[in-house]
Amino acid sequence: MSDPSTTQGIATLGGGCFWCLEAVYDQLQGITDVVSGYSGGHVPNPTYEQVCGGKTGHAEVVQVRFDPRQISYREILEVFFSIHDPTTLNRQGNDVGPQYRSVIFYHSPEQEQIARQMIAELNVAKVWPRPIVTEVAPFSAFYPAEEYHQEYFVNNGGQPYCQFVVAPKVTKFRKQFAARLKG
Repeated sequence: MSDPSTTQGIATLGGGCFWCLEAVYDQLQGITDVVSGYSGGHVPNPTYEQVCGGKTGHAEVVQVRFDPRQISYREILEVFFSIHDPTTLNRQGNDVGPQYRSVIFYHSPEQEQIARQMIAELNVAKVWPRPIVTEVAPFSAFYPAEEYHQEYFVNNGGQPYCQFVVAPKVTKFRKQFAARLKG
């Protein structure tokens, strides 16, 4: 039996509401699991209400498990930077607060290098009119969000936030990355 740690990669990313990120990564080839949760804070096992209060230091994140033989970490970051605005500090659209910050929690020196290199390249290319403010920080802990947050878009697609915020991001992603969607 092969060791899953050598055949599976992991990425922990925050780019606003975790519902948006989860809805996108769930559809991407090479992704084996996506869990919404919290990372980057100082309170163990925080609740959604605590994180939304903005005082735990956590960001809403997704923890993405992937098969590096099918998709690279860099490709995962290409999707990440295409589905949120990495130039706004502690906000995505109307979602405001440190829990909505753009952040990459790296799991290895290689991931850190790839993230920093990609940010530098995107800034030089002036993909956005303002500089990228995405935080790049070492991974320390991940706390899965409450069960009702998991697969939120799939289970609540008719909810207004899903229709007006999540769905347009998913549509944009599906157009831009059509060749990389799961069958």
